Amino acid sequence: MTLAWRLVTRTLHLETSSPRTPKTCPSLSLSLGALWGSVTKLGLHTKPRMPPCDFTPERYQSLPYHRVLEIHKQHLSPVPTAYYPEPLLLHQGHGQWLFDHEGNRYLDFFSGIVTVSVGHCHPKVNAAAHQQLGRLWHTSTVFFHPLSHEYAEKLSALLPEPLKVIFLTNSGSEANDLAMLMARAHSKNTDIISFRGAYHGSSPYTLGLSNVGQFKMTLPSGSGCQSTMCPDVFRGPWGGSHCRDSPVQTIRKCSCAPDCCQAKDQYIEQFKDTLNTCVAKSIAGFFAEPVQGVNGVVQYPKGFLKAAFELVRERGGVCIADEVQTGFGRLGSHFWGFQTHGVLPDIVTMAKGIGNGFPMAAVVTSPEIAKSLADRVLHFNTFGGNPVACAIGSAVLEVIKEENLQENSREVGTYMLLKFAKLRDEFEIIGDVRGKGLMIGIEMVKDKMSRQPLPREEVSEIHEDCKRMGLIIGRGGVFSQMKIARHSEAKSTAQIPQPVRGRTRIQTQAV
Repeated sequence: MTLAWRLVTRTLHLETSSPRTPKTCPSLSLSLGALWGSVTKLGLHTKPRMPPCDFTPERYQSLPYHRVLEIHKQHLSPVPTAYYPEPLLLHQGHGQWLFDHEGNRYLDFFSGIVTVSVGHCHPKVNAAAHQQLGRLWHTSTVFFHPLSHEYAEKLSALLPEPLKVIFLTNSGSEANDLAMLMARAHSKNTDIISFRGAYHGSSPYTLGLSNVGQFKMTLPSGSGCQSTMCPDVFRGPWGGSHCRDSPVQTIRKCSCAPDCCQAKDQYIEQFKDTLNTCVAKSIAGFFAEPVQGVNGVVQYPKGFLKAAFELVRERGGVCIADEVQTGFGRLGSHFWGFQTHGVLPDIVTMAKGIGNGFPMAAVVTSPEIAKSLADRVLHFNTFGGNPVACAIGSAVLEVIKEENLQENSREVGTYMLLKFAKLRDEFEIIGDVRGKGLMIGIEMVKDKMSRQPLPREEVSEIHEDCKRMGLIIGRGGVFSQMKIARHSEAKSTAQIPQPVRGRTRIQTQAV
């Protein structure tokens, strides 16, 4: 482990909470300037302090740890997805906290892969689920029940015209599957374009859209999908200090005026090249995350998506915004990520935070595109619009509004970004800080000049270090760096030891 990392972790120390946090279990606070400790004041062996929490988890009384490992090895998927050499056996959650089988407390900055949007076991969401479980679990779409209609009305009110027709599904992969089918049914074309580095699911269909190496197969899958260059203004060939819609810009210099991004024009030329060489003259559509998640919170140059959408529509295609990670107020300034780009997609997909961890997703489109699908296929989903899911989804929307979580994302996220930018300026190993609201990326490098990522083994050591400090963060991206997905309900954010070299995702849903 490098000395530089040790210094960074001590600088970003955990501190106590502020008065604005809930009484039941205080959230991390936006510490005052005095709490932003310097390396000179903190020794290398200073132990980070966890904010207090007066919630006491239930005593764990289930399978012993060794038996869980045995059963997992014998009966569950052999795909190595578990974090840490000794995987965590989690037992209970409360707000932003998780507790393992031994009662150890962790600050959850991963949110179940950017999924727990309003905090673990939020009382209002719990109550809605409990009430519906005692009333009606399941009907399927061959019968009506009021909750799906109530939820559809609430969700559609949050989307602009003509995005008013909702298809309820169970996961992000399933939602994007359906969006692909819609695009092809409506356009009567086949080819769909997505960015390199994009992740849109791991079903046989969406694997074609997901352009991250470890999700690709040697067997044929996802036919009719083509990738195009990701307009990454930090690691791509073009980019500079005026490109992003973010409080923090890349340290790469450019000669662009603040309202004119030359990098955007260069990346659009690459997009045109894909249209001219890799797909048919008429295409089905284009998928884009408003901010790339799995690839490391990559933000595109301002104006890029607007220009790309125009080119796609000229070819007869539809434009799909994948809001699985960016939606529901995460970006702070807007409820949906596509709104930050000033575009109106033809189809929007959403999942993860929609149900605060309950299996739920949705595809929203226009009446015209919905009719194109209905004219060509009898689309049916046994569990889509499940009564319990809809009760939970409605409660989540209410919590986001009542607790002003979108504004909290903006306030807390901006604070974090600016503080991390100061660290970037101080430490050579922090190459980039980026993001918007509480979707934040920190890209750690060997040095700023080369921008070479940290080796995987060092990233693993940092990941383990954070766990030992009681901080759960994720990993992802091309270089297997960290990603942090904070709950929306976290009322404020402390200085935490999460910067890591490589492509670090700090995804913090501010609610």
